Amino acid sequence: MAAAAVSTAWLRSIFRRSVLSLRSTSTVDMNPTGSAVCRSLLERLPFHNLALRRLPLDPSLEPGVREVRGACFSRVQTQPLLSPRFVAVSEPALALLGLSVQDVLSDPLAPEYLSGSKIMPGSEPAAHCYCGHQFGSFAGQLGDGAACYLGEVKAPADQSEDLLRENPSGRWEIQVKGAGPTPYSRQADGRKVLRSSIREFLCSEAVFALGIPTTRAGSLVTSDLHVLRDVFYDGRARRERCSVVLRIAPTFIRFGSFEIFKPADEFTGRQGPSVGRDDIRAQLLDYVIETFYPEIQQSHTDREARNAAFFREVTRRTARLVAQWQCVGFCHGVLNTDNMSILGLTLDYGPFGFMDRFDPDFVCNASDNMGRYSYQAQPAVCRWNLACLAEALGPELPEGQAQAILDEYLPLYNTFYLGNMRRKLGLLRKEEAEDELLVTELLQTMHNTGADFTNTFRSLSQVPCPKEGEVEADVLEAAVNLLLEQCASLEELKAANKPTMDQRELLMILSLAESNPAIFQLLAGKKMVTRQLEKLARLKELMDTNQEVLRSKQREDWTRWMKQYRRRLAQECTGLDDVHAVEEERVRVMDSTNPRVVLRNYIAQNAIDVAESGDFSEVQRVLKVLKKPFSTQLDLEKPGLVAQGGMMEQGERDEGGAGEEGQGATSRPFVCYDSRPPTWASEICVT
Repeated sequence: MAAAAVSTAWLRSIFRRSVLSLRSTSTVDMNPTGSAVCRSLLERLPFHNLALRRLPLDPSLEPGVREVRGACFSRVQTQPLLSPRFVAVSEPALALLGLSVQDVLSDPLAPEYLSGSKIMPGSEPAAHCYCGHQFGSFAGQLGDGAACYLGEVKAPADQSEDLLRENPSGRWEIQVKGAGPTPYSRQADGRKVLRSSIREFLCSEAVFALGIPTTRAGSLVTSDLHVLRDVFYDGRARRERCSVVLRIAPTFIRFGSFEIFKPADEFTGRQGPSVGRDDIRAQLLDYVIETFYPEIQQSHTDREARNAAFFREVTRRTARLVAQWQCVGFCHGVLNTDNMSILGLTLDYGPFGFMDRFDPDFVCNASDNMGRYSYQAQPAVCRWNLACLAEALGPELPEGQAQAILDEYLPLYNTFYLGNMRRKLGLLRKEEAEDELLVTELLQTMHNTGADFTNTFRSLSQVPCPKEGEVEADVLEAAVNLLLEQCASLEELKAANKPTMDQRELLMILSLAESNPAIFQLLAGKKMVTRQLEKLARLKELMDTNQEVLRSKQREDWTRWMKQYRRRLAQECTGLDDVHAVEEERVRVMDSTNPRVVLRNYIAQNAIDVAESGDFSEVQRVLKVLKKPFSTQLDLEKPGLVAQGGMMEQGERDEGGAGEEGQGATSRPFVCYDSRPPTWASEICVT
């Protein structure tokens, strides 16, 4: 009898716990007949969270920041937003999960589910633990301070073969970025604001549309919850709306994921939280290779050979990725090892930037005072990061093998880069030794003349191949005039070459270089000072000239290069009967390789200014344009005015009322998306 009572009590206890569990994880209602009713399509997403099954998980929900040892993930609880609502959604990104835009926008629960305010059945919120080298120094434990893993959704049965080749796991990891604090938030609150969320959402989808491997953004949700942010660290904090981006990728594992095992760094003294846990490193490596590189797993029975093949493939993908960035003028801004994807994807869109005027020293991150992550530095930095990954793999990858593979990086990068550049120049039929020099001299001419990077390349498809009977001088003049339209004015070049360092400060540092070279290297470094001196010399030249002389020099520079280019184009057609067909193919390839529109800073800023007034139409409009960056879309590019109080069509008047957040309204001409940047764009500061 006692046994029966114990058994009954035990069963009742289990039943009560099961009911509570169901209430906390499901939003299934019962209709009058007693059958279950699903209130949202998102409640039927097929989650299969393999990462949390295969990798060690810290189960603690203890609030606050802490060191997480012996785990790759930590359980977290997302924090709900106040009145969440969509700013925009991406149709192709949501399709990865088997969702349509119509279904999502018509679902009243979707803003809550896709912002982490409400947890979908099957979702298991967690934060990823990783370390990283930040600006060249090992920073110790970092981790997902604002991002939150929701789970992995099985790919729809009808997903294309191309997508399944890119993602052989057959699952898409979904994250929310900005859903509250995690054990890795440090002094932060785990929130993201509308301004930065718009930039990340738009750029994720823009980079995808350019054909560059990237993580994706499925939706952007904002709210009535506000946080204080001091954007420029000048003591003038303002209230900004908490917003959340839904991010999608096969995995968000990165180079820094393997650095949690790093012993104490000889320079910073910091170490990874799981130092000495070679068993977990092996577990993480097995998971990554078996899940995302199955062809490598299947091709190698020897573990050492398998690991070398894996590192070689990561090296190849990284070289390809950075070559693609360079060819569209994209700067990542924060190429720390914790922002480098183990799959060769563009990861974490913080202070990114697409170059306007070509400048090899272009830095998109206002916090990068030393120019470590400048445009021209990106290929070398990515190799340095690969070396950090090789070191982090430790005993799993012998040092000699790692070094031999690293030696392959630069030739790989050059091959990818030059191949892309040949397509951008329409050099499709022959590979000549002179092509590399032709590209180098093109970029030097663009730099000398202050030419717009994107528009100059786009213009080149209008330069015809040489033909019999043409008047060479006329064709050459027309081609040069086309490129002169993209060159900077005298005032623009003066502004661009103004040193960022005060002259007195520069003189002091030069004096320090002579008296104490060690301190000089620590504070500034030869490279930065050299760049400042070059700017000063160039500025002096410009001060001694005028617009007419400058334009004559620009014409001379472009005429010299255009003659070389036309000679090279002539080689493409030599010995061919149907020159017209060759020309058509060349134009088609160039116009599908050189974008007409990229997400320039001024385009993103326009969308942000309007959205902060509560009008999301410009974000949605820009998204439509960026989905087809190689196409002409005149109906989406009608000039108007951008006012802080919202969008205004051309001819409307801004009365200068106050914006939603109590700021005075401003208005400015709305420049077409494929235009050179307006003068005010140079004042945009991104950190």
